[in-house]
Amino acid sequence: MSIAYPAQLTGALSPNLSRWLWLVKWFLAIPHYIALFFLGIALIVTTVIAFFGILFTGSYPRGLFDFAVGVLRWGWRVGFYTYSALGTDEYPPFTLARTAYPADFDVEYPQQLSRGLVLVKWWLLAIPHYLLIGAAVSGGMAVTRTYNSMGDGSEFVDRTSSSAPGLLALLVLIAGVALLFTAVYPRPLFALIMGINRWAYRVSAYVLLLTDAYPPFRLDQGATEPEPLVTAGA
Repeated sequence: MSIAYPAQLTGALSPNLSRWLWLVKWFLAIPHYIALFFLGIALIVTTVIAFFGILFTGSYPRGLFDFAVGVLRWGWRVGFYTYSALGTDEYPPFTLARTAYPADFDVEYPQQLSRGLVLVKWWLLAIPHYLLIGAAVSGGMAVTRTYNSMGDGSEFVDRTSSSAPGLLALLVLIAGVALLFTAVYPRPLFALIMGINRWAYRVSAYVLLLTDAYPPFRLDQGATEPEPLVTAGA
């Protein structure tokens, strides 16, 4: 039997989304952005502490683990409300704890973690995921060169660069436009958006040292995590 990944991300698409509210969610979410900024700084500090805890004891201090998962959970709720999914109009709660909010994230606490993996998994082993998720979430950079002639016959190069939006941002924008004109969120589009987010959060859990289970290279689409499948010979 295949085992479910230890990091579990869910999000239930609300049935009656506002046509226009998504246009101002960036403003409504400002208090959350401020809170997450400081929580993110604290997460960096606690992850460094946890790094040494794992290196010397083979375990992630439970209090620090719950804090890290809580920050990711908070971030996912805000992302689900805003521009990582636009999946609900219910305002996110200001808490690290699990709630009845339509979006949730959790990680199974590992009783033991590898002391050796902690040295390489957050940078070396995760490089393939960084490249793929970076393209899907952050997009790419385009650089152009313009050659201009000077009055004395010489030339100089004027370089300009621009960042292309990532696939996730483009898909969420399409969903927002669909809501604006039809009041309907295309469910296949939502499933794909959830798959990209699920992949990104699995990688986040791995590089933040919360699990030793290597993230799979797949888009598990849909509102909930896929059920473990029984394989032949299991």
